[in-house]
Amino acid sequence: MRTLLQVISLAFTLYSFAIIARSLLPWFNVSPYHPAMQFLIQITEPLLAPIRQNIPSIGGLDFSPMVALLILWFIEQLLRTLLLSLAY
Repeated sequence: MRTLLQVISLAFTLYSFAIIARSLLPWFNVSPYHPAMQFLIQITEPLLAPIRQNIPSIGGLDFSPMVALLILWFIEQLLRTLLLSLAY
């Protein structure tokens, strides 16, 4: 059970870093056509697009990455709690 929790935690951590990287790289003038940026867009857009449709940008700022990180954290904690309760 411990290994499963570690794998879940690693997956959520890596996905969170992908969202953060996607949000920060444009500040460093990384082209959206760069292969690394394309990869980040492909893996994060399925989560960010629905959030972006429901939460408008305020003053030109996109808050969907922050909301996505909160959602990921909540789901990770929920899974952790469920798996730990099943173990005992």
